[in-house]
Amino acid sequence: MENVHGIEYTKPKVVLLQDTGIGVAEAAARTCYDSFENSENDVIKDIENVMPDNLMRDAINDIEDSNLLDDLAWTYFHHSILEHANLSFLIRGTSRGVLQEHARHRIQAISVRSTRYTMSSVINAFVASMNGGDKEFFITKVLNFDMFVTSNELYNRIEIGTIYDKLMYQTTVVEDFHAISVAKSSLPFLDEYKENAEALFDALQAGKKKRNVGDAFKHIISDNVKVDMVVTFNLRSLKNYLTLRDSGAAFFQIRWLAQEMMRVTPSKYLDLIIKKKV
Repeated sequence: MENVHGIEYTKPKVVLLQDTGIGVAEAAARTCYDSFENSENDVIKDIENVMPDNLMRDAINDIEDSNLLDDLAWTYFHHSILEHANLSFLIRGTSRGVLQEHARHRIQAISVRSTRYTMSSVINAFVASMNGGDKEFFITKVLNFDMFVTSNELYNRIEIGTIYDKLMYQTTVVEDFHAISVAKSSLPFLDEYKENAEALFDALQAGKKKRNVGDAFKHIISDNVKVDMVVTFNLRSLKNYLTLRDSGAAFFQIRWLAQEMMRVTPSKYLDLIIKKKV
């Protein structure tokens, strides 16, 4: 938990899902210079004479140090070689605001929790609040979803109340609000549980979800909403990302994320992309 400008935020959690090792990057560099025999890693030396089999491939991927890569990274600044190493991170609990910042880093693969497919619970709470509930019912339900990076309950109640007001406005301008908010197979619940908001909410939650429900409702949420994502960087792009986003000039939420990503990145990669402090 961190307090920034009077608002408390939760920090993201990060796990390194996979990393491809630095051995392939050294093999690529040695290919450029035809200098396999100069490697301190025996398996790299062997590449000069044989095509790698599965055992050699595994040994290449297990390499922990490379003098050549260190020289290329810090003496000659030949960073294109680092593009042969890749790391994938699972990120949970960062914000949509951070997602916008992330998109500015061109060279990455990114898969993000979709608001098109994952907003059903919020919409179900609103539909139930219209059928026997009220604004307080909606706010209480959504508070339990833990959907914001902000953790102040009073502030989050304001956020949720704004969502309610936006949805209530939409009911006045859409001819058949339920047609865009409730799956066809769940429509009978509206009559079955009329004036029983709790039962209606439970039935909608257990029933079929409206496909792409977020298409009609993406406008209701703010940059405060939590997102989960998997991102894959090559090592050169990760160097650029961590250099820029661990800076004090960076948006504080993406700085937190960069610091967590750095924390779970093995030293064999960090040694090639982060300048050691003397």
